[in-house]
Amino acid sequence: MPFDRKIKIAPSILSADFANFGQEIRAIEDQGCDWVHVDVMDGHFVPNLTFGPAMCKAIRPHIRTVMDVHLMIAPVDPYIDAFAEAGVDIITAHVEAGPHIHRTLQAIRATGKKAGLAINPGTPADAVAPVMDLIDLVCVMTVNPGFGGQKFIHSQIDKIRSLRAMIGDRPIHIEIDGGITPETAPLVAAAGADVLVAGSGVFSGGSVAKPEVYGQNIAAIRKAAEAA
Repeated sequence: MPFDRKIKIAPSILSADFANFGQEIRAIEDQGCDWVHVDVMDGHFVPNLTFGPAMCKAIRPHIRTVMDVHLMIAPVDPYIDAFAEAGVDIITAHVEAGPHIHRTLQAIRATGKKAGLAINPGTPADAVAPVMDLIDLVCVMTVNPGFGGQKFIHSQIDKIRSLRAMIGDRPIHIEIDGGITPETAPLVAAAGADVLVAGSGVFSGGSVAKPEVYGQNIAAIRKAAEAA
């Protein structure tokens, strides 16, 4: 995973057809996505249940790009090795999920995987500063985590700008998760984001039988972001 700040589109398979993940993943990759985003939720840290390590292991052979796993779970540490063994590329944990985020990030890096740090809309950018040397990615939630299809929270744009200034020349991606559309993509890209997670924004209107719609949605988000 060579580092660059080009815009990357990471469709969230939370919005895909759960009964057809293999073909859905192949469809979005064939249609030009850069990463595949997997939202792991535990029904405790967030009010929803989704996937675990076994599902990640099952879909790993279908992913040719980057498998970007976002852990919306608490506690995190007991599950890090299982997700690493499932073959994921990036493991992102929430700063709000436990009292020892420094230890969590160390544990992720010890597996040889890229380490990400996610922050909720109510968490300030300053929360990232003490662990900047341990992360490869910061994920800014622009909705409250737990469900897809929510509206973008515009107050987070200033937070993105603050993080971009803090990061400087460090090889750290700024990922945005929540409410990404061709209308919101240029706002976050102009503020400094380079990885855009989109669920309904990519999958809406398409299917494995109509994958060209995925391609149109991906292209529209990318074009809008790059224009900014």
